[in-house]
Amino acid sequence: MSSYAGIPALSERRLHALIWVTLLSGLAYLGVSLYSGWSQVTAAMGRVGLAGVAAILTMSLINYGLRFVRWQYYLGRLGHHIRAWDNLRIYLAGFGLTIVPGKVGEAVRSVFLKGYGVGYRPSLAAFFTERFADLISMFCLAAIGVWIHGAAQPVLLLLAAFLCAVVVILCQQRWIDGLRRLAMTSLPARLAPGFDSVVSIVHHARTCLAPQVMVVGVGLGIVAWGAEGIAFHFVLDWMGVPVGWRTALFIYAFAMLVGAISFLPGGLGGADATMIGLLVVHDVPLHSAVAATILIRIATLWFAVALGIGALGLQLHVRAKDRDDRKSY
Repeated sequence: MSSYAGIPALSERRLHALIWVTLLSGLAYLGVSLYSGWSQVTAAMGRVGLAGVAAILTMSLINYGLRFVRWQYYLGRLGHHIRAWDNLRIYLAGFGLTIVPGKVGEAVRSVFLKGYGVGYRPSLAAFFTERFADLISMFCLAAIGVWIHGAAQPVLLLLAAFLCAVVVILCQQRWIDGLRRLAMTSLPARLAPGFDSVVSIVHHARTCLAPQVMVVGVGLGIVAWGAEGIAFHFVLDWMGVPVGWRTALFIYAFAMLVGAISFLPGGLGGADATMIGLLVVHDVPLHSAVAATILIRIATLWFAVALGIGALGLQLHVRAKDRDDRKSY
């Protein structure tokens, strides 16, 4: 399987190796987290109860489901209509490698979609638009309660300026074409094709960045991420932590923004530390802040990773079966 525009060649052996890396990373995260707050986490889970855990996981499923609907919508706008079940399996498979550096999870989606007639450029354009819509969605959610924490206002203002600048640049077709011409004449021959591919991906993404499409994408993102933010509020409430829903929504959304900006896989470390720190600032005891953070991250990030690994294994099985069927003809 060849590489393209930064997508590595992903053989079956390499995919299985990445799955093992993900599993070991998950076990290490859980081990360190639970070791540092095992009694607090078990006590928190006892207060939340099985019904509470089920409710939180349901909110996470709402998040994944709405984001998949948006993904399907973006691909449709780009002219690719894939059977929902096949596309859902591929979409979830991307979650399986969320914590692997280099956005390999999304690269896996592009590789699998290639077998359904979707080129790398449109699938990467859909991915770029999805991440951009997520940033705007989480910005909107964080802005709901930013007045609660004044220290976060400069970060959100800088992010707002960045998002506006990206929108302005992407709306200027002449600028993009000018950059392409400049790159093709100025860059070394070995770098020019890669830059040309990036510009082509941006051209595809412009279809999904049209105002009416962005309203749909951002709207779905706000509801999707808002569901997990409300789940975080449920966790705190069931643990007996007096944090209002606006504060909980702000803390969760702002932590996710920090995780995204940090470029760490799955926001590991950055999002967790931010969530704990903001809870402590709002007079939540440290042991409760650690327990609530670990619990919500297991129910959101690691639940997605677990579903993704299952979907990835199923997709590899389907691909192997298709390959055997072709050989039999």
